[in-house]
Amino acid sequence: MTLDNRVIIITGASSGIGEATAKKLAGEGAKVVLMARTEDKLNNLKNDIEKSGGKALVASGDVTKKKDFEDVVSKAVSEYGKVDGLINNAGLMPLSFIEKLKTDEWDKMVDVNIKGVLNGVSSVLPKLIENKGGDIINISSMAAHRYFPGGAVYCATKSAVKMFSEGLRQELAPEHGINVTSIEPGAVATNLTDTITDEDIKDKMSDMMSMNTLESEDIANAIYYALSQPDRVNINDVYIVPSEQK
Repeated sequence: MTLDNRVIIITGASSGIGEATAKKLAGEGAKVVLMARTEDKLNNLKNDIEKSGGKALVASGDVTKKKDFEDVVSKAVSEYGKVDGLINNAGLMPLSFIEKLKTDEWDKMVDVNIKGVLNGVSSVLPKLIENKGGDIINISSMAAHRYFPGGAVYCATKSAVKMFSEGLRQELAPEHGINVTSIEPGAVATNLTDTITDEDIKDKMSDMMSMNTLESEDIANAIYYALSQPDRVNINDVYIVPSEQK
């Protein structure tokens, strides 16, 4: 199915998976709404998309603030007349061992990785119900399936996203035609690890990231696969890991 004229909000769009997804979906005909806190990067991305013939709207905001998300939805509707989908991609991964008690970092992960997803869904859902259909794609993680050292809180947040996605699917797909997908990547070459402050974890992550990791474009292609299915098809989960990752 074509993505022509489908209006899709992408959070965390300024870099990594979000940026790659915006370029991919715009190249497939979607009108992408770019949400992140760094407006300069979003403007650069918008320019790149438009140079390639795509359509993009910059709508900066913080996913942890529900009002920001509601403003982004309003801006999208004002510009394009509707919203067809949401990709909850924004996330943080400041891994640390529990005994270090980096509770401020725990709070940030809960705020962005869980509350940010909830804010996105609550802001977009009325429009999707009004449309009698649409898509919600949440970026979970391989970490939703298994713990790894230093990842207790991060794994917990991504497990929450995975289970929330399944709850959304069961409640929304049959009743409102809204398809819901959880994307669950393994190691991806992005700046996600830049938020790690625990020196013990940095050494371990350096070893892990030395493998031939996934690229952001691989996840963008998985997202496109889920979005491009007929309305009758819901891709529940996409669990995608590097060939070298155990």
